[in-house]
Amino acid sequence: MSNMTGFGEISAELERCFAAQETATATWHSAEPQELSAAEGPDLANLETLVLAQHLMNFKLWHVEDIARRRDVGPEVITDCKQRIDGYNQRRNDFMEKVDACVVGLITPMLPETDGPARHNTESLGMAVDRLSILSLKIFHMREQTDRSDADEAHRETCRNKLAVLCEQRADLARAVLELLDDYRTGQKRPKVYFQFKMYNDPALNPQLYSAGKSR
Repeated sequence: MSNMTGFGEISAELERCFAAQETATATWHSAEPQELSAAEGPDLANLETLVLAQHLMNFKLWHVEDIARRRDVGPEVITDCKQRIDGYNQRRNDFMEKVDACVVGLITPMLPETDGPARHNTESLGMAVDRLSILSLKIFHMREQTDRSDADEAHRETCRNKLAVLCEQRADLARAVLELLDDYRTGQKRPKVYFQFKMYNDPALNPQLYSAGKSR
């Protein structure tokens, strides 16, 4: 496999992943999966399953966040939402790192030799894929607003304008991801997995959790 061919295959697979996010967003509003099995490791066949598993966490987060904004429910509902949000957000970040690990593992053997210190992007590919996931959800729900029969035309027109901006932003970001991949291919930048190390869910790192355990 040549350097160019290998990167070309990864680029094409990423484009399929971007399309899969949009397709899944529509499909899951009719039948939401509970879980998605996602194999790990630097295998091109794993990439879409990891991207969709990460997207599912954003999908679940979106709808629980909507519920958490209600003012006509009791505190037990909001508490449940908060706990679910923490769990989904943790898994969202875990999958983001696994997407990065998969892509970095795939392209590292093909990277050219470079002189001087490595240059890195301000965000990783996995982080950008996460942003594309969120934009897919924004686009779906903004499009819903443009079709509302219970809203006036001014509302629908405002949402149509916002929808156009969101679609443009997603297209720009998708192109930027592929351009970043090309920067890796040419040696202008080097890929790296960045870890979030979320502390609030860890009973060994959140002082509110480990202090409460000691005071009992």
